[in-house]
Amino acid sequence: MQKDQIILAGWLIDGSGGPIQEKMLIYTADRLIQKIIKLESMNQLSENFKDYSGFTIIPGLIDAHVHLFMSGTKDQKIRQCQLNAGYEEIKPVISGHLKQFQDYGIIAVRDGGDYGGYTAQYINKFSEQLPVYVKAAGKAWRKPDRYGRLIGRPPDRDQSLDSAILNQRGCDHVKIVNSGLNSLYEFGKQTKPQFQLEELKAGVKAAHEKKLKVMVHCNGKIPVEIAVKAGCDSIEHGFFMGRDNLKLMADSNIFWVPTAITMKAYSEQLPPESLEAEISRKNYEHQVEQIAAAGDLGVNLALGTDSGSLGVFHGKSAAQELQILTKAGYSIQKAVKCGTSNGAALLDIENTGLVKPGKAANFLAVQGKPDELIENLKSRRFKKI
Repeated sequence: MQKDQIILAGWLIDGSGGPIQEKMLIYTADRLIQKIIKLESMNQLSENFKDYSGFTIIPGLIDAHVHLFMSGTKDQKIRQCQLNAGYEEIKPVISGHLKQFQDYGIIAVRDGGDYGGYTAQYINKFSEQLPVYVKAAGKAWRKPDRYGRLIGRPPDRDQSLDSAILNQRGCDHVKIVNSGLNSLYEFGKQTKPQFQLEELKAGVKAAHEKKLKVMVHCNGKIPVEIAVKAGCDSIEHGFFMGRDNLKLMADSNIFWVPTAITMKAYSEQLPPESLEAEISRKNYEHQVEQIAAAGDLGVNLALGTDSGSLGVFHGKSAAQELQILTKAGYSIQKAVKCGTSNGAALLDIENTGLVKPGKAANFLAVQGKPDELIENLKSRRFKKI
């Protein structure tokens, strides 16, 4: 049993997107938040209160798009090895990445799949020993001869997508690939959808019948439109989807996980004068514009990094993606909401995401004022409570 605690927070960003609160008392008992009140007088404090008056309290962070089997290193030898390794070789990679998430204040992640289903296998075996909460897709679904080999496979010959999903086992959600990658040679180039509307709609229906949510990798107007109209639960990446799709997502209450850090990382890892670096920078800036539009339109946005992509490191990149949200015009409170309560809603984690009575007492005390929050998260100047 955890001892009762009274915590004095200098500033509180509770994950709801509401105003920053100052000088708040947080009462916890048995690992739960019991009540939160304004500090009016020092007489309210007991002798054993914890003084975080110089800190900003936020909920633990949630990264809604990661790939635990893959490292963000630009060492091609390591990357190629991980793309062809067996389960025993990948186990320590997954374990190391989970520790990195823990070190950066992330309490939950959603994995987007790998070619061997190794992450789901690992999570199912070691579920009681994990340092962070994990939901895993297992292997993603794609069309034959289309992008997605590193994260999944196509249905068997003569098998429909919905039939394949109904027979899928050992996953927490379903991942479907419905486009290719972003071009690094032609700005704004879009690929054809992998699945047409009726087959994707049937696939989503099959997943929902199994009480599983569906995350869809897609970029470009047509692939995203198909995924949204098929009733998916979240759009992953969504580069160049356009304003009409953003409006459709807002109206349909579908989450967007924009993973803008991926293109920023590419622009920084590739030779600076190369065409690829230039197109990556343009892709990134365009995605920031779409994030700003999503905020104006009321799209539910959840923070996700695509950790494991080139230059996108597990744990560390979450604060970088938060910073991108503020670059797009989001207030620090709204950015934190994307990385906490919105992520909790997308992952169906009911006991976290907000600092409020009844929720788990697993929040972060980040050194300094709210305007210093992101830099202090990046440099790990925080304490876990």
